[in-house]
Amino acid sequence: MARMGMAASAAWDPCWRWGWMSVSFGFHRSFSTLLARKPEHAPRRRPAFRQKTSISFLSRPDLPNLAYKRLKGKSPGIIFIPGYMSNMNGTKALAVEEFCKSLGHAYIRFDYSGVGNSDGNLQECTVGRWRKDVLSVIDDLAVGPQILVGSSLGGWLMLHAAIARPQKVVALIGIASAVDGLVTQFNQLPVEMKKEIEMKGVWSMPSKYNEEGAYHIQYSFIKEAEHHCLLHSPIPVNCPVRLLHGMEDDIVSWHTSIQVADRVISKDIDVILRKHSDHRMKEKADLQLLVYTIDDLIDKLSTVVN
Repeated sequence: MARMGMAASAAWDPCWRWGWMSVSFGFHRSFSTLLARKPEHAPRRRPAFRQKTSISFLSRPDLPNLAYKRLKGKSPGIIFIPGYMSNMNGTKALAVEEFCKSLGHAYIRFDYSGVGNSDGNLQECTVGRWRKDVLSVIDDLAVGPQILVGSSLGGWLMLHAAIARPQKVVALIGIASAVDGLVTQFNQLPVEMKKEIEMKGVWSMPSKYNEEGAYHIQYSFIKEAEHHCLLHSPIPVNCPVRLLHGMEDDIVSWHTSIQVADRVISKDIDVILRKHSDHRMKEKADLQLLVYTIDDLIDKLSTVVN
């Protein structure tokens, strides 16, 4: 039976509060207990120095070179997986980097092929190719166990990575996870519109997060993405999973995170809902919740990986 609990306050800033709902699946410490055990003051670990991260490129035979930035540090390492058409310089990616600096933990952020500073043609990119990008980062750049933080589309890809690399991926944090998202949205369109998109070969999907007011998605991208859908059957992920989602998300419904929690076979999974947050989840309270969640998982895993 799922348990629902409410918490009214959090650590980090004595003048700052959040409101959220946590839905727990399985048997482990609840966030209410976690909040109670941590004092309401500044973070327990302050940065002793500021590491500089310069851009590097991962060369891959027969695949586009990937742009990335990496901090060396303690295990478990953290890898940030961006959303659709997002690069590694987003607000959440940078916030996680600052937090990892403060803890001295390893961290990697990167651009998908065809996006940002990475090589490749965006028109040729697919969910499958971006899945390969994530696995390349895990296989060729990351050292030791990793916590994956996936935003939107990245929340979909982090599950694929956990399935493919169960020995290296030790925990997942999804932010407005768009699992099966584009396929689901396309399938909800009227039949006439889907036929028109198939004929034109392009879906101009309205979005307030794009300067043009719409994302122009190849029909072939949608069809290829269908091969990577996960919500139709149990998801074989056994590590701890935390799913953060805003209840005012008008792109990916928070019900998607509930579906993911229901499908994932792990017994250690929380869905944490932010009542007044949207799809971006980049307000101060959202970012504080994100780094707090990472900190909790590091504590949880420390006895296992160190």
